[in-house]
Amino acid sequence: MRNSFFFLLIGLAVLFSTTGCYSTLDGQMKPGVSRKDTITSKYERPLDQIVAATKEVLAYNGTIASDDRANNTLTAKVDNRTVYVRVTSIDEYLTQVEVQTRGNYGQPDIDLSSEIDKQIALRLR
Repeated sequence: MRNSFFFLLIGLAVLFSTTGCYSTLDGQMKPGVSRKDTITSKYERPLDQIVAATKEVLAYNGTIASDDRANNTLTAKVDNRTVYVRVTSIDEYLTQVEVQTRGNYGQPDIDLSSEIDKQIALRLR
């Protein structure tokens, strides 16, 4: 009896320590594990060029699900993962790109975020 109660407490502690919520780049809160999942880069290009390159990369790798032009946020499905990209203009020729990737159950995929960011950089050459 004591052992089963002990294992129940350990199971609940593990459950509560590994779950939570994370904030997406488009401002939504979703259930999942809160860990590093975002790659941030800065480019000396105008905002329009970065957005065009980002659309090409996301369309090449998967399907663009949404394009929020007011916030310059794109959402795409790539290999059963959701990729969020936010493009922010810092000044006239300096633009910041943030790439966030999450799996089906909110698991972060930093490798795919890095790959998408690298492809955006190569598309700007």
